[in-house]
Amino acid sequence: MTGLYFEDFEQDQRFSHAITRTVTEMDNTLFSALTYNPQPLHIDHHFAATESEFGRPLVNSLFTLGLLIGISVHETTLGTTIANLGMTDVNFPHPVFHGDTIRVETQVVSKRESRSRTSAGIVKFHHQAFNQDGVLVAECTRSAFMKRKSGENE
Repeated sequence: MTGLYFEDFEQDQRFSHAITRTVTEMDNTLFSALTYNPQPLHIDHHFAATESEFGRPLVNSLFTLGLLIGISVHETTLGTTIANLGMTDVNFPHPVFHGDTIRVETQVVSKRESRSRTSAGIVKFHHQAFNQDGVLVAECTRSAFMKRKSGENE
């Protein structure tokens, strides 16, 4: 696995993730359908063109959040996460549209040993997603319950 263990993370460590992803209309439509979200801002071109200030469909923000976290996984937590404990401070300062290409950066905000398990620790990440023009489109803080290499407190 390429994920890092609790011991591998350092406060203020930064990652500029190598994977980027262009969001398609199919991504947006399929995600909206799979999550039973009939919001016309996401799936109705006519509505978006005539009834919204954007003039075109917006990508579902929960898809954007999922993509933000997903892109970060390969270089941070792939195979070494026990569970996500929560996401806070979720913001979408700029919309994502079909055809936008997303890149992600991650910073380790903090880390601490688990009080309940000697084999784990908690790492808090701040993730940011940017479009192809460098505009911040999403961000969140994520707390992840991470495996330790040794399984013992050091």
